[in-house]
Formats: sequence, C-alpha cells, structure tokens
Amino acid sequence: MHIAHLALWARDIELLKDFYVKYFGAQAGRRYANPVTQFQSYFLSFAGGARLELMQRPDVFDHPPAFPLQQFIGYAHLALATGSEAEVDALTARLIADGITRLDGPRRTGDGYYESVVLDPEGNRIEITV
Repeated sequence: MHIAHLALWARDIELLKDFYVKYFGAQAGRRYANPVTQFQSYFLSFAGGARLELMQRPDVFDHPPAFPLQQFIGYAHLALATGSEAEVDALTARLIADGITRLDGPRRTGDGYYESVVLDPEGNRIEITV
C-alpha cells in the first residue's frame, strides 16, 4: 500500500504548476479540462515517485460555496525532501529572494528534522526538509 497522490484545490493552477516545477523540480503532465463541469487539473510528478494533483473548478471558491467542500480540516502541510541540509538552505534562500513567504527556518526541530516552511502562491504550507 502507498499513497498514490495528494490533491490541492487551486484558484490558479497555472501559477501553482509553474511554482512547483520551478522550485521543486516537478514534471507536469498535460492539463486535463472538462468543458461541462469546468474542472481542470494537472498531475505533477516528483523524482521520488510522489505525485501532486492541482485541481481547479470555478464554484469551489464561491461564497457561499456551491461545491460542498470541507474547510480543509486535517490538512497541515506538504513536505518535500531535498536530500541535504545544504539544499534546504539553498532552496529556502532562493525562495525568499524571489519573494516567497517564509514562515520558519531553516532550523532543526525538537524531533530532529532539519526544515524550513514557506507558503506557495496560494497560501498552502510547504515544508522543505532533508
């Protein structure tokens, strides 16, 4: 058993796709679009085999919601491993230089992880770790 993929709703899937490709080396599949439901998605693949699906549909972010979404209860962050502490430092510095919001780190956590935490362009927490 393994996790097949993680999915995120996005207001702008092109912006998020470009972010994960540029900074995390994701390979983007072709964009899927359903003209009837106006649903669009990309699957992004990472070197270690993990996949992230970015999904967009106009009614998901309506207020009040037309689409029955949970309030993201339980979602905390997406963790992406770089391979070394030096790479965590370098990637974090690059993200900060490019105007990406850093929430924490790089630092060693109480349980021994070396990490930093940034926000992707839509405010999702990304943990960058070894």
